Amino acid sequence: MLDLISLYAVPFTLLFVPLYALVRGVSLFDRFVEGAAEGMGLVIKILPYMLGMMIAIAVFRASGAFAALARLLSPICGFFGIPVEVLPLALMRPLSGGGALGLTADLIKIYGPDSFTGRLASVMQGSTDTTFYILAVYFGSVGIKKYRYALAVGLTADLVSFIAAFCVCKMMFS
Repeated sequence: MLDLISLYAVPFTLLFVPLYALVRGVSLFDRFVEGAAEGMGLVIKILPYMLGMMIAIAVFRASGAFAALARLLSPICGFFGIPVEVLPLALMRPLSGGGALGLTADLIKIYGPDSFTGRLASVMQGSTDTTFYILAVYFGSVGIKKYRYALAVGLTADLVSFIAAFCVCKMMFS
């Protein structure tokens, strides 16, 4: 039944929306153009926040602070049995989804998808979020300036997700 629904969901939606608009007398093209114009305004509004975040990430990585932080945390990971190879992913994920996905792909390519490191990287990729992206783009687009507590909660959630991913992988795959 689920396969049947998923097979026809998109074609049904693509037919239903224009037919519903026609019955209701709504000019679908005019609404589309209005929505696209509104979307372009939003892009222009969030662009400075996106650029600022990208520049900050580039400076953080190029300065060596990213590598230094990874070296500083590696003894802690070693003590708990966490593969040190996933540490850059844990540090990158709150900053950049694309960068984290690239690190995950590299870990899977190097260690294999069925290795503990590959599985842990995959679970981490799916269970953590891009906290700084959310703060920069979403909060910036609606004008929220005081996000100190949201930053603390977001980073805490990322840490808890990282620990939970390790614990679940340890229970399931060790």
